[in-house]
Amino acid sequence: MKVYGRNILKEILETNTKVRMIYFSDTNSGELTDLIEEVKKRKLPFTIANKKVLQRLSNTEKHQGVVIDIGEFEYKDEGIIESLEKPFLVILDQIQDPHNFGAIIRTAVASGANAIIIPKKNSAQVTPTVVKVSVGTIFKINIIKTTNIARFIKNIKEMGIWVYGADTNGKVYYKTDLRKPVAIVLGNEGSGIRPNVKEKCDGLITIPMKNSVESLNVSVSAGILLYEVMRQNENFSS
Repeated sequence: MKVYGRNILKEILETNTKVRMIYFSDTNSGELTDLIEEVKKRKLPFTIANKKVLQRLSNTEKHQGVVIDIGEFEYKDEGIIESLEKPFLVILDQIQDPHNFGAIIRTAVASGANAIIIPKKNSAQVTPTVVKVSVGTIFKINIIKTTNIARFIKNIKEMGIWVYGADTNGKVYYKTDLRKPVAIVLGNEGSGIRPNVKEKCDGLITIPMKNSVESLNVSVSAGILLYEVMRQNENFSS
């Protein structure tokens, strides 16, 4: 997989993510020169190429002079959850839009979530677009693919993790105890959480609406709910 952008490279360097090759534009600039020097210090593979090569590699003119070949994206194994102390998980039940996925990743990282879980089928996967929308924060969180979301929820509940699904018929989110260990489930942009997944949740939570607004974009809902988890855990911590 080839991703692009200066901030993406900065996140890759900060998280020591493995790279196959870094392509830099032959156009000189202060920030680009600093990045090249940092890559040299770390002895990472890189090359200098003209803008047309970078455009071909990234399929865009907005590559900011940097394209990074990271190879195949590394999804994490479900077993990693057992090693987490009081985990905070985000479960995405068939989110389709890569822009929503990327935005949710960024919010999940910012609010302190440990992992994001997605189904292997009928769901947006990690793509260069997702990485770009997340502004590279995807490299700071565990992304897990599971065959069956409902079964995954059953398994984590047995670990003592409370699971709450976002649904219009739920309890008002700020009146719900969202202290860790906890998982928040967000559903498909059009149909919401599937019934078989919903019934596995410990409870449903909702964001109250005014002026006859029926729902919010799923990435906006994620921002509200995930920051409520962070707020409650900061308030309740000793």
